[in-house]
Amino acid sequence: MKIAFFDTKPYDLTYFEPLGKEAGISFKFFETKLNENTVSLAKGCDGVCAFVNDTVNAKVIDTLIHMGIRILALRCAGFNNVDIRHASGKITVVRVPAYSPYAVAEHAMALLLTSIRRIHKAYIRTRDYNFSLNNMVGFDLHGKTVGIVGTGKIGRVFADICKGFGMKILAYDKYPADIESVTYVTMDRLLRESDIISLHCPLTEETRHLINYDTLGILKKGVVIINTSRGGLINAEALLEGIKSRRVGAACLDVYEEEGDLFYEDNSNHILEDDVLARLISMPNVIVTSHQAFLTSDALYNIAETTVHNLISFKETGKCENEVVL
Repeated sequence: MKIAFFDTKPYDLTYFEPLGKEAGISFKFFETKLNENTVSLAKGCDGVCAFVNDTVNAKVIDTLIHMGIRILALRCAGFNNVDIRHASGKITVVRVPAYSPYAVAEHAMALLLTSIRRIHKAYIRTRDYNFSLNNMVGFDLHGKTVGIVGTGKIGRVFADICKGFGMKILAYDKYPADIESVTYVTMDRLLRESDIISLHCPLTEETRHLINYDTLGILKKGVVIINTSRGGLINAEALLEGIKSRRVGAACLDVYEEEGDLFYEDNSNHILEDDVLARLISMPNVIVTSHQAFLTSDALYNIAETTVHNLISFKETGKCENEVVL
């Protein structure tokens, strides 16, 4: 098989090249993202491998089909960047449903601890031999209430971590599970009672802008919001307003709604034109990482292994257990 691989990063080569070679798959790596302007690069290939910020709309899908491409392999769990309805019955879309829930959940807790204990600020200070503790007061996690939105694999691992800190755990999920020490409540109650809110749900029309101007009004004053899922779960302008009004005490963001043309790229020599993101980053109580929660060696290997398995399964049987279906 010959697969056009879009939005390639150096770490992708490390894991996909050897596994692909073993499986008889030839990856054609492109640094550019997949979109209407670049889809033609996949001409002559049997399939396409895409990532979270690639744009797979109806026009891209039609072009892929016209070129004879029958499979789109997403090397991620989410598929909100793909027009699944338009793809249905025309091209097979497969994904990596689970690669390492520990990687994402641990990153969420790392962001939380860094924020509330001012570790990032302490690092900068001590690099300048400034050992003052002024304005470095944090708070204990023990005894605090954490609200977890979405209790899939990642949400459950995060709940286990929070349990280890002695936190009271509230959760909301359309499909509650029997999880020890987790109390399922309504979304309204979760928003009202949580000292910390961590988002671990997929981005759908139902969850888009789950944190918005209306919900900000019922949040507990000083709440810490963590998002390692999808940027669209939060209305960024509303979040900024919540931080300015002191309703939100801190925000830990690994994702951002308009990250597509920014994250994974070095923009340090450019003026950031996204004013909302620039203002969020400038806030002393906001930490932004560049959609890196998944980035561990364990997760990267699992992503490559599952993606290769998906491609081989499709080639040999025309089917795949990880196909995205409506």
